[in-house]
Amino acid sequence: MTPKGDENRAGSLEERITGALVGAAVGDALGGPVEGYSPEQILERHGGRVHGIVGPWNGDAWRTARPIAPYHKGDGHVTDDTLMTHALVRVYAQVRDHLDAYAIADRLVPDLMTNPRWIPELQAEALPLQRIFLAEKWLVAKLHYGHADPREAGVGNIVNCGAAMYMAPVGLVNAANPAGAYAEALDVAGAHQSSYGREAAAVFAAAVAAASTPGATPDSVVTACLGLAKDGTRAAIETVCDAAGRYSDFESALGPLREAVAPYDTVGPDYRAPSLAARRPSRLHTIEELPVALGMLLVAHGDYRHTVLGAVNYGRDCDSIATMAGALAGALGSPAPEDWAKTVAEASRLDLWEPAATLTEVTREIFERDVRRRRAHEAAFAELGGPRCSA
Repeated sequence: MTPKGDENRAGSLEERITGALVGAAVGDALGGPVEGYSPEQILERHGGRVHGIVGPWNGDAWRTARPIAPYHKGDGHVTDDTLMTHALVRVYAQVRDHLDAYAIADRLVPDLMTNPRWIPELQAEALPLQRIFLAEKWLVAKLHYGHADPREAGVGNIVNCGAAMYMAPVGLVNAANPAGAYAEALDVAGAHQSSYGREAAAVFAAAVAAASTPGATPDSVVTACLGLAKDGTRAAIETVCDAAGRYSDFESALGPLREAVAPYDTVGPDYRAPSLAARRPSRLHTIEELPVALGMLLVAHGDYRHTVLGAVNYGRDCDSIATMAGALAGALGSPAPEDWAKTVAEASRLDLWEPAATLTEVTREIFERDVRRRRAHEAAFAELGGPRCSA
């Protein structure tokens, strides 16, 4: 058990989990209103870079303006990234143990289908299923209606960041154990994604676990990722992070990071008109969001504000990039600014801190259960004469 008072020390489990989950939600809300646009378009629309919470791209016309309508992106509203992240926390709260693909089928899918919640972008109470994107609706189609094997249900879905964007809780449950986070997320994400979409989910979870390690730095997080990532995902992270190491401000890094990730990205230069090869399985490619989030973390030296603003002003799928970047910076110990977090919580009508408190409690329970299981294994292995003393 944690000694009394330890839960409030700097860099404690509770602080890192809170920093990651609140940081992810705030990054999501900041990136939402400029999602899909280029850095140049963002600069022109806002008369400069985005430096905080902004309103909808189309102002009061957000209700009908395409391609955003009917979503109220802006004014501090979180998007589906946060809705899915909180849904996964609820699954952990029910299972109170490590998860697998079956937990997604048995717990997450019913939550999406049957429990109405406040949806900030719709400004209404609705089923989460009515908000999530087609790549997430796939979960319901394949698992609830198609009765697919949960471990294989992600095969055939478009390959994107859909699973990676909400995988921070897996990294936090496996805090300081990147390999454990990678393995668990790979299983969990199999219900949702395949190929490099599934790989990115596992590597992002590992990154969050690595960021939660005492003494972690942006460099140590990237090193942990490179030690686990495979194929195009690994190559892209290495290339983007090499480029990021040459910059210390996000403005200078925006173009070079895009150039670095472009050869590995299937979407192509026009985010709203993807190439014919977009989102198809491949061992050579990667989702764009994770390498860029890691790159911005390096550019900003782990500072939350700088990391997330770099992700936001990068444009393209910047709500998901900023979700990942915010989770990583928060887990490293750089929390979201209090005024941003308060505004996002109020605007979204969400308690951003309750999921963190719940996941902290569950994470401690899981760790204690892991210790008991490990000791039982050690005892059994010792009976077999397993341990050998060196001469």
